[in-house]
Order: sequence, then C-alpha cells, then structure tokens
Amino acid sequence: MKTLFKWFLSAFALMSLSYIDAGITINGFESAMIATLVIGCLNLIVRPVFVVLTLPVTLLTLGLFLFVINAFLFWMASAMLDGFQVQSFGHALLGSLIYSLLSVFIDSALERLFSTQGQ
Repeated sequence: MKTLFKWFLSAFALMSLSYIDAGITINGFESAMIATLVIGCLNLIVRPVFVVLTLPVTLLTLGLFLFVINAFLFWMASAMLDGFQVQSFGHALLGSLIYSLLSVFIDSALERLFSTQGQ
C-alpha cells in the first residue's frame, strides 16, 4: 500500500514540475505515472553502474558529480518516453533537484503516516 501511495505522490510531484519549470512537459497524469516508474527503474538499475564508473570524478568533486548523474538519468527517462519531455540538460538538472527534494518530503511524510498507523 505504501508503495502505491509513493508512486501516486511521486507522479503528482513530477506533474508539478511542469508548472515550476517551463522546460519540462508532461502530457497528463498517465504519462507522469509511467515516467515515475521509468525514473525509478533507471535509478535502481543504471544509477549504481554510473556511480561506480564515475567514482574518481565524484570523489574529486566531493560528491557534486552525483547531481550530474541524477540529471542525466532524468534526461534519459525523457528521451525514452513520448509523454515526458525535458528541453535541455539545464532543465533536467533543475528538474532532478526539485524532484529529489519532493521525493524526500514524500518519503518522510509516508514514513510518519505508516509508522503511526502501526501503533
């Protein structure tokens, strides 16, 4: 149940990005749901490989290169889907930062919600 709530709220957060940043376009809630799933899969499968391959650069930049990896995966998801477009890498960087912040907020809120229900 928690996973479904997180997926729904993450798709809503992705939809809100199109209102915050004009360079990000989403063609409806269904496209946002699919894009959220694709972003999650890319973060689960591709991100660890990129993190290991770019470890020297990440260490030299004191971890800031991880923002570039996140933006690239965000941009990659938009390239894979028709209903989710990101105009440039700059928009992908801004979108991935905001999406990550919203995801942290969603995780925190759901953790509190589901931990209080178990008491």
